[in-house]
Amino acid sequence: MDAHALLPPASTLDASHATGITTATHADTVPLIELKGITKTYRNGDLSVEVLHGIDLAIYPGEMIAIMGASGSGKSTLMNILGCLDRPTSGSYRFMGRDVSALNRDELAGLRREAFGFVFQSYNLIASATAAENVEVPAMYAGLSPVERRQRATELLATLGLADRGHHRPNQLSGGQQQRVSIARALMNGGRIILADEPTGALDSKSGADVMALLKDLSTKGHTVILITHAAEVAQQARRIVEIRDGHILRDSGSAAKKMENAVAPASSPRGHNSPLWDALEAAKTALRGLRANVFRAILTLLGIVIGVASVIAMLAIGDGAKQAVIDRISAMGSNLLLVRPGAPNQRGFRNTATLVLADVKAIGRDVPNVLAAVPEQESSVTLRYTEYDHSTSVIGTSWNYPQARRWWPAKGTFFTEEDEENYGTVAVLGQTVANALFPGGANPLGQYVLVNNLIFQVVGVMGPRGASPNGQDQDDVVLVPYQTSQLRLSGQRFLRNVTVAVQDVERIDETQAAVESLLAERHGKIDFQIRNMASIMETASEAQETMTILLGSIAAISLLVGGIGVMNIMLVSVTERTREIGLRKAVGARKSDIMSQFLVEATFLSVLGGLFGVGLAFVLAQVVSRVNLGTLTLSPMIGLDSVLLATVFSVGVGLFFGAYPANRAASLNPIEALRYE
Repeated sequence: MDAHALLPPASTLDASHATGITTATHADTVPLIELKGITKTYRNGDLSVEVLHGIDLAIYPGEMIAIMGASGSGKSTLMNILGCLDRPTSGSYRFMGRDVSALNRDELAGLRREAFGFVFQSYNLIASATAAENVEVPAMYAGLSPVERRQRATELLATLGLADRGHHRPNQLSGGQQQRVSIARALMNGGRIILADEPTGALDSKSGADVMALLKDLSTKGHTVILITHAAEVAQQARRIVEIRDGHILRDSGSAAKKMENAVAPASSPRGHNSPLWDALEAAKTALRGLRANVFRAILTLLGIVIGVASVIAMLAIGDGAKQAVIDRISAMGSNLLLVRPGAPNQRGFRNTATLVLADVKAIGRDVPNVLAAVPEQESSVTLRYTEYDHSTSVIGTSWNYPQARRWWPAKGTFFTEEDEENYGTVAVLGQTVANALFPGGANPLGQYVLVNNLIFQVVGVMGPRGASPNGQDQDDVVLVPYQTSQLRLSGQRFLRNVTVAVQDVERIDETQAAVESLLAERHGKIDFQIRNMASIMETASEAQETMTILLGSIAAISLLVGGIGVMNIMLVSVTERTREIGLRKAVGARKSDIMSQFLVEATFLSVLGGLFGVGLAFVLAQVVSRVNLGTLTLSPMIGLDSVLLATVFSVGVGLFFGAYPANRAASLNPIEALRYE
C-alpha cells in the first residue's frame, strides 16, 4: 500500500506553505488516528512482558492532546506505536480510517515522512550538519530539490526566530534554539501530526514556555499535536489529557472532535521526485558530510586503500617491465632463429660432441626453403694483446653473413667479407667490451693490429652494444673472425659449436625447423643434434614471466583486501557512532535503501578516492624502481591502462563488498532502539 494513499486527497486541501493552513472539512471529524484493543508485549527468550493492555484511543485532526504518565507507564511505547515507529502485538491501528498493519517497513517510513513530525526531548540533531541542514533532512527523503528545501528550511527557521542561526551547528546553539530547530524539522514536510516527546524536559523554564507556546500556536493552525509527558503542568496546556498507568488508560478528558468544526488543517506535505539518480546524489552528499565529521579517521582508512591499489599497479607494472626486459633480450638474440647444436636429445656433454660440420651449414642454406641465412659458429678462448693492454675473451669463428643472421651490426667500420673468409683473412671485429679494454679512453681501434694468442689480426670493425644475455653473460665480450681462419689457425677443430639458422617468415618457423631436422637426419643417418626454436623459447619465457606477474599482482592484491577490511571496520565503527542519527533518519522517513545507499556511498567513495591516490603513488613507485641500479639488468616498469582500470575497478568492488555488511547493518536497525542508543 502506498503511504500517500493514507493522506487526504489533494482536493480537500488548499495548500499554502506560506501560511501552512487550510480550511477543515466535514471529513476532519473522522478520527485521524484510531486505536482499538492495542497491546504490546516484549519478549526476551522465555520471558514476556505486556506493556500495553488493550488501549482504545481516537485522535481527531487539529487536537492538542497530552498523553501523561509516570516512567514505566507505557506512554513511550504508545508514542512509538502512534508514530508508526513500532507495531502493536495485537489490536487495530487505523490512520484516517485505513488499517496500517499491512504496510511494510518502507511504506511505514513513507507514512512517517508524509504525515508525522517528531520533536524529541534530546533534540536528536545531527551534530555534523548545520541547523538548516538538520531541518532539510525530512524533505531530502521526500525528494524535494536542494533549492526548494533550502528555501523552505530558511522560511521555517525565520518563522521560529532562528533566521540568523541557519549556518550554526547544534553545539553552537542553546537548548531552546536546538528544540526550535527540531520543531522546524518536524514541520518541514508539512507536519500534519506533531509528536512531541517530553519537549520541555531538557529546557529551562523560559525556553520550555517558549516551546510550549510554539506547539500551542501550531495546534491553532490546524496541526494535530500529541504531547508525551510526565509533567502535569505541561499536560494541562493541552485541550485534552489522556492519563496512562501500567499500560491502561486511566483517564481521558474527552475528545474535542465536536469542537473542531471551525478548525483548520495543515497543508499537504511538499512532495518531490525520488529517481535513483536523485537518491544517489543525496546519498553522496550525506556520505561526504559523514566523512567530513572525522577527517583523520577517513584519511587513515584511505591510506589502506592507497597502499593496496598502488601495490597492485606497481607489482603488475614491475612484472610487465621484467617480462618485456626478458623478451627484449631474447629478441636481441633473434626471435627468428633456429639454433642447431651437436648431440642427441637428452645427451649430456653435447657441446663436445663432433656432429656438425661446415657442409651441414651449406646444405641448410641451399636446400631448406624459408632460410634467410645459415651461419656456422665455433668458439674458443683466447688472449688479446695491444701495446701494454691484455684481455682474455672468446673468439667466435663464423661466416660473413653473421650480422644478417644475428641482427647484430657493426657500429664502427665493417664486418669481414666473404672474400676474407675464402682467403683465410686475419681480420677481426671486436665487441664493445673488448674494444674498451684494449683501446681505453675512446682510442680508435679501426686499422690497428692486435695479437690473438700469437697471431696478428687487423681490426676492421667494432660491433654495436649488445648487453647481457638472458643468463647474464656479457655478449659484447667477444671477437669475431672468419670461420676458416679460426678453424685453421686458432681452434684447430673442424666441428662446429652450433649452426645459427635465420628464417625469413617467423610464422613458418616450425615448418622450417622440421625441414632442417629432416635434412640433417638424412645426412647423418641419425638424430645426433638438437634444435632450439627461439620463438618457442620467447613464448615460454613470456608465459613464465606472465605467471610471475600474476603472482606478484596477487600478493599485492592481499594488501588491497586488507585495506578493504579496514574500510569495513571503520564503517562498522561509523554505524555504531551514528546509531542515533540513523534512528532519526528512519523516524523522519528514510527508507532502508536510503540508509543503505548512504553507507555504501561512503565506503565506495573512500575506496575510489583511495584508488585515485593509489594510481598516483604507483606512478611514483614506478619512477623510483626505474632508477634503481641492478647491474646489467634495467627494470622499466610498464603501467598499462588495463592494470590501472583493473586496480580501480577492484578498489570500487572492495568498497562495495566490504561496505555492504555495515550498510545493511545500519539499514536494518530498529528506529526505536537506534534513537535510544547512548
